[in-house]
Amino acid sequence: MTKKQKKTLKRIIIAAVLTAVLALLFHFAELPWFVQLVLWLVPYLVIGHDVLRKAFMGIKSGEIFDENFLMAVATVGAMGCGEYAEGVAVMLFYQIGELFQSYAVGKSRASISALMDIRPDSANLEAEDGTVSVVDPDDVPIGSTVVVKPGEKIPLDGVVLSGESTLNTAALTGESRPRTVRPGDEVISGCVNDDSVLRVRTTKIYDESTVAKILDLVENSSLKKSPVENFITKFARYYTPAVCIGALVLAIVPPLFLGGWLDWIMRALTFLVISCPCALVISIPLTFFGGIGGASKCGILVKGGNYLEALSKTGVAVFDKTGTLTKGVFKVTHTAPVDGVSEKDLLESAALAESFSSHPISKSLREACPDLDARRAFDAQEIAGHGVKTQVDGHTVLAGNARLMESEGVTYTAAEGAGTIVYVARDGQFLGSILISDEEKPTAKAAMQGLQAQGVRTVMLTGDTPAVAELVAKDLGIDEVHAGLLPADKVEWVEKLLGQKPAKKELAFVGDGINDAPVLMRADIGIAMGALGSDAAIEAADVVLMDDDPAKISLAMRISRKCMTIAYQNIVFALAIKALCLILTALGITNMWWGVFADVGVMVLAVLNATRMLNVKQYQ
Repeated sequence: MTKKQKKTLKRIIIAAVLTAVLALLFHFAELPWFVQLVLWLVPYLVIGHDVLRKAFMGIKSGEIFDENFLMAVATVGAMGCGEYAEGVAVMLFYQIGELFQSYAVGKSRASISALMDIRPDSANLEAEDGTVSVVDPDDVPIGSTVVVKPGEKIPLDGVVLSGESTLNTAALTGESRPRTVRPGDEVISGCVNDDSVLRVRTTKIYDESTVAKILDLVENSSLKKSPVENFITKFARYYTPAVCIGALVLAIVPPLFLGGWLDWIMRALTFLVISCPCALVISIPLTFFGGIGGASKCGILVKGGNYLEALSKTGVAVFDKTGTLTKGVFKVTHTAPVDGVSEKDLLESAALAESFSSHPISKSLREACPDLDARRAFDAQEIAGHGVKTQVDGHTVLAGNARLMESEGVTYTAAEGAGTIVYVARDGQFLGSILISDEEKPTAKAAMQGLQAQGVRTVMLTGDTPAVAELVAKDLGIDEVHAGLLPADKVEWVEKLLGQKPAKKELAFVGDGINDAPVLMRADIGIAMGALGSDAAIEAADVVLMDDDPAKISLAMRISRKCMTIAYQNIVFALAIKALCLILTALGITNMWWGVFADVGVMVLAVLNATRMLNVKQYQ
């Protein structure tokens, strides 16, 4: 508990003990009313002096109608009507509810603060003479060398100069699986170095580093309120004055015709206690705060409550292909050697023939045979639009497309597949074919199934060839695909899909955050994939998935829908209980103790319900 919370708890205990003592005293002894009033004022002022002060300051500043004003009027009125015990009890239980609310919010904030405790406290800056000094990360310029010891956080984005270690990225991605880094690998701030010392050359200042941007997003997410939060804010602005007027009418009008002024005044005061909007104005923002925090624990950064609410209404999810549903890295995925030729021979022949080329296809072939001796190949001839002809171990090796085989008079067996097919021949004899493709992400199919299970229509927009796009879409189970598109074409298709989406539904576009920035901005919800270290992703998107996992999209939607369910539960529950108790109070059926439940009890239950959003396990 904080120092302020401990002080409030101390006041509650003192006031509760004094209240119990006075209740026993007046049960056995009859004292004059003014003596009772003076004695009851002691616990009342102990527990309620701050509420009275805030109410006075509110009246003085012109901001009259808030919960402090309602509590002050109700309790002072009860004391004035001779209901001393009820007045003190209402203030006591109100402060208990406020303490509970403060503690619950504090725990939620502490949970999220612990989650986002990724800001490095210091950086070990290495000077040119090799000496190391501890400095603030803000003071480290670009191009400096920092030393990261085991157990320390990487202070700034950079490139590994020396050392090999594993990094714990759980605070950024929500995943516990470590990542191995070696010299030449890029690293981002906020990751924890697990094993051995790393020397890192910084590529960004702290304010532009990944960890600074993430912290800024989380800290400022509460500024972008959802429509439900804005509704509650506006509702409270008009609701509180309305119930004050209603209480005044209840205290004056009925007794003019029916008599019993004291009874109707007590009903009006109870009416004020019940009408306090604490349950709504506290629990609804807390629900969205918990939703954003819970999503952050899963490696999903949501930039505001408005985007969290929009996610719950997603009806169409549009995907880029490369880097979003696929890894964006070409590799050999299938080989088809002819009879009498081994797979090793086929791959080696192709890799040696392509050993002089810098084309991504050539690179993927060489990666499939990492231990080749490139000196075996010479006299390479690149045939534009066809492939290469190279001398390998004294043999003429061809590696290229079908047109190369046809132009060289080689009889070959046509192959099909989602990717680039390389045909290989040696001395005019066909050796077989190799399929090189962009590998699908392991969770891509599960991501589509998860979205479709929630009633979301899936669409893929890609610049790849129609044949490849159709095969990928069929394998993943995507509902609709459009291929051969330029970035401008994607924007046009998103415009069309926006016009076709169901009423009251939102369109989400999922891209890698670099080439798809225009579409991310145009969609109702922009979701960036592959965001580790991607400036464009963090800037353009409304939601950022920190671990490049498309399955997190359906998880984000489940979190958002759970958040909205809890928010609506609290709204309906609070308004229904308050409405019922207000009616019963106006009819004289309930008393001040029911008012305490309708205010403090409802607030406690609503806050408890809101804190369920921090339980991440329920989403997974």
